[in-house]
Amino acid sequence: MTSSDLHPANDGKGTNMKSTTETDVSSHDGEDILAKQDLDPALNAKMHLVNNAIDQIGWTNYHWKLFMLNGFGYAVDSMVTLIQSNISAPAFKEFGSVGYANGQNLASYAGLLVGALFWGFGADIIGRRWSFNLSLLICGAAAVVAGAMPSWPSLGFFVALVGFGAGGNLVLDTTVFLEYLPGSKQWVLTLMACWWGFGQAITGFICWGFLVPAKWNCDLEGDSCPRSSNMGWRYVFFTSGAIVLVLSILRVTVVRLKETPKYQLAEGNDAALVKNLQELAQKYNRPCSLTLEQLEACGKVSGTHGKSKFSLGELKVHISGLFATRSIALSTTLIWISWTLIGLAYPLFYVFLSTYLAVRGVSGPTDPYMVWRNYTLSTISGIFGPVLAGYLCNIKILGRKYTMVIGALVTMVFFFGYTAINTSDQNVAFSCVIAFCVNIYYGCLYAYTPEVLPSAHRATGNGLAVAFNRVMGIISAVIATVADTRTTVPIYITAALYAGMAAVAVFFPFEPYGHRSS
Repeated sequence: MTSSDLHPANDGKGTNMKSTTETDVSSHDGEDILAKQDLDPALNAKMHLVNNAIDQIGWTNYHWKLFMLNGFGYAVDSMVTLIQSNISAPAFKEFGSVGYANGQNLASYAGLLVGALFWGFGADIIGRRWSFNLSLLICGAAAVVAGAMPSWPSLGFFVALVGFGAGGNLVLDTTVFLEYLPGSKQWVLTLMACWWGFGQAITGFICWGFLVPAKWNCDLEGDSCPRSSNMGWRYVFFTSGAIVLVLSILRVTVVRLKETPKYQLAEGNDAALVKNLQELAQKYNRPCSLTLEQLEACGKVSGTHGKSKFSLGELKVHISGLFATRSIALSTTLIWISWTLIGLAYPLFYVFLSTYLAVRGVSGPTDPYMVWRNYTLSTISGIFGPVLAGYLCNIKILGRKYTMVIGALVTMVFFFGYTAINTSDQNVAFSCVIAFCVNIYYGCLYAYTPEVLPSAHRATGNGLAVAFNRVMGIISAVIATVADTRTTVPIYITAALYAGMAAVAVFFPFEPYGHRSS
């Protein structure tokens, strides 16, 4: 990002200087990504004007706030999926080892699944703002309460509730951020996935701090495990929940999100849209030449909502909108396939990994300090994958599609390489490299999904994509219980799935590089 991106020329009064406007708009006045699709002409015309206005305003401090606090939503999602798996063993021991051992994993994925669907549909029906503010608050409050639960089933309920709140973050954070982004800065959406690695690293440090000291953790091989000797996993929940609660409050007090302009466009609320962008421009002393008359001259937008927002007809409109043309239908289908494949491949590998390594005689460290040190090293490595992806996806010859191809193929190579591991140190090294490489693909897929979906149905399409991912997570948890984990075949299957992801990415019909989201 250059200084000109942050401080475009103006006359010091927030008025529009002609030379600045012409340069800014013309440099980003590229084709909207769905402009050539046979969609509502009024919607296309208005979308073009709104994109021009957002480009004209450019990158502001408001975007930095969104990057930081929306990014933390990514972190929360990864924290939730890891915390429950890390605390399951000591919690299960404390509650008498009675019940379904993988119950917390299933509860978490079930919550994440329902959350992705609920908040996804909700954000397209009632708007981004309420969903954005409430989902993280629910997640944080439920995490704090989960740490106080007296039984395995009650813990599972609140773990599911944590997942329900977090399930909306992955959908809403990308959607909200994208709908305020200038076209030339859409690559930052890929970079924002680095927060996923931060969330994993934060989890590693919290668990390292509370699941290692003997005074807070009973012997899992012992006969007795009273609550007073096993507070470590509860402190993990209390700490992570408190962090999420603080950040959810900051979302409301610092970002002060207004409804996104592209949701307002789909709503037909042109006056509020113009007011929103004009106020943003005025606050940061930027030009904005968009007027209500320009939007009204394009006609009335239709087909973005049903007759009643709270009806099956409304859901049908949003789902059918994802298949409005042959290209959009192909795009939606391939995106959902990609999320499904990685939703199975990533957790499935780790389900079988420990047994596979044990069969090969590779034993990890038994000292809890070393276990969590290695875990944290691996999660920190994942932070930098999206950073590289953000750079690669902004190279014309690669774009988003071929950045995903590279990420998937390199990950595949290192998964196959796991079959040659003979030592614990090699295991740590490969874990770090895979965490880095898989996040190249994951980070780009996170960003690509909302970039190519139609604005009026973006959260629905994104939510369904994440839901398919969660279904595969549930399946992997069941496989961990019923399958023979001594076999090496799943290692090869996992690697082959990444090859499949690379092949799917090649056939994506849309390339966001050089285009603006519609």
